[in-house]
Amino acid sequence: MDGQLIAFTGIAAGLVAMPGADFAVVVRNALVSRRAGAVCGLGIAGGLLVHTTLAVIGVAAVLVAVPALFHALQLLGGAYVLQLGVRTLWALHRPAAVSEEVPGGAAHPLRQGFVTNVLNPKAALTFLSLLPQFVPSGSPALPRTLLLALIICTLALVWFQAVALLVDRLGRWLRRPRAARTLQAGTGAALTVLGAALLLEPLLP
Repeated sequence: MDGQLIAFTGIAAGLVAMPGADFAVVVRNALVSRRAGAVCGLGIAGGLLVHTTLAVIGVAAVLVAVPALFHALQLLGGAYVLQLGVRTLWALHRPAAVSEEVPGGAAHPLRQGFVTNVLNPKAALTFLSLLPQFVPSGSPALPRTLLLALIICTLALVWFQAVALLVDRLGRWLRRPRAARTLQAGTGAALTVLGAALLLEPLLP
């Protein structure tokens, strides 16, 4: 058994499951329907595929070499997450907001998941620094890093589908007006805070 592979899987699982914008946006969509949450999870896995591909070919190193590009992507990602949070909070003022279909059908939650993840440059930097640590000395780098990237994307698919399923199974309780509004408010607040933090971080000394 490959001990490095087991260690990497554990670390990657922790990174994928860590609460953040990805988790919040899946919950936001899963409150509408299990399908919307599941499709959003697919979008996040697609974003992770982009990040891991960049890490495999080394293009993500540009984000380290060109701080202005990193900051630009950080601002863009922060603005997107912030507007998702504000829209979620604003929807609280509309009746039956949680039970409505997500505008744009299935493509909309897919796009939300993908854009939320792919515009997070920290993910690219994380995988750029993480993947090389688990390539055995003397081994071909490309096959190993491709395997590690596949593990990350698989974990994301499994985790976010599980989150969507759990929210859907608890849907009867979560969709009660009071519980739904509380969870929606918490999700909106989390997205808003995360987006604001991403926007402010490049401006801080």
